[in-house]
Amino acid sequence: MCIDQIRRRENWAWYRGDSYYPVRIGEAFRSRYQVLGKLGYGAHSTVWLGRDLHAHRYVALKVCERDSKPARREVSAYEHLKSLRSAHAGQRVIRQLLDSFEITVPGGEHLCLIHEPLAMSVETLTDLLPGKQMPESLLKSVLKYLLTDSNMIHADLEAGNMHFRVKDDSIFQNFEKAELENPSPRKIDGDRMKYESRGLILPSAGTTGCPVLCDFGEARFGKESYTDDIQPFAYRAPEVILEIPWSYEVDIWNVGVMIWDLFENRSLFRARDPNGEHSTPHHLAEMIAILGPPPLEYLQRSSESAKYFEPDGRWKGLAPIPDTSLETSITRLSGGNKAQFLELVRKMLQWLPERTHTAKQLLEDPWLNS
Repeated sequence: MCIDQIRRRENWAWYRGDSYYPVRIGEAFRSRYQVLGKLGYGAHSTVWLGRDLHAHRYVALKVCERDSKPARREVSAYEHLKSLRSAHAGQRVIRQLLDSFEITVPGGEHLCLIHEPLAMSVETLTDLLPGKQMPESLLKSVLKYLLTDSNMIHADLEAGNMHFRVKDDSIFQNFEKAELENPSPRKIDGDRMKYESRGLILPSAGTTGCPVLCDFGEARFGKESYTDDIQPFAYRAPEVILEIPWSYEVDIWNVGVMIWDLFENRSLFRARDPNGEHSTPHHLAEMIAILGPPPLEYLQRSSESAKYFEPDGRWKGLAPIPDTSLETSITRLSGGNKAQFLELVRKMLQWLPERTHTAKQLLEDPWLNS
């Protein structure tokens, strides 16, 4: 860890230092939540390990950028979840919000969310595995948690947004001790103190619990369908790309595509042109290679489809259709096991969203339960 890493972050296009609240290690919010060290940051927030001085436990503080719309949406999502029956199955796979409050500053307010602290993400775990590939048994376990109905559309499912619960506080105790003995690198910028993030050490075997979903800044609920532009670029469902009203099926698509990143250590869809730039035509061409051409009735639901398809449904050829298939894209399975796996994926990746299997149906799939 070094100051150069802080400088590199400040050079990123999305970084606006004055949008973030200048949290200081040792600071206490509401005379209750004391900051112990910096865990990380994102485009809309910084995240800190803290101690709840009233409840005598570790917490995570997510301090959002000033007047953040995703932060408001996230709080609304947690309020929606809280309104459900406590026995609802989705509650056990959702990170819990313990408290929230506003930090008022000249020119606006910063929302601070107090969460249970978690261990590493599924993405980090996968990066540590041999070949950066998740074993089949672990993949099945993660998929079962992902497919548990949370009664909302997450809209931003990726491995970095799933973290493991912690059974043993020792990793947080070690973090606190390390910060005291070897303080994190920092940079003074006017009246601001900017800290380098300190990662949590790898927990011991048996000290982590189940994976839980985090980051609900893009979550949707309460309506039958939406038309917003959502999802990581290469995970976008076709109805999102073609601006067709979408619903819960987009999360199922998202999970189906994410399997390749976890299991094969590569993307099912690159969604990039030869120069490495994001490209919708190349993304759609890859979908055609994997799924076959979209039904004409589906394209007729979208005026946007005319950019890429002829009136009779033929591909305009804005990008070449690659010579690949769903069968050849899986290299780690064979025989009947591979056939069952591909059948599961086909239930998740459909042009017509009404043909997509529900999460409940997928949880009964033979491969997932083999």
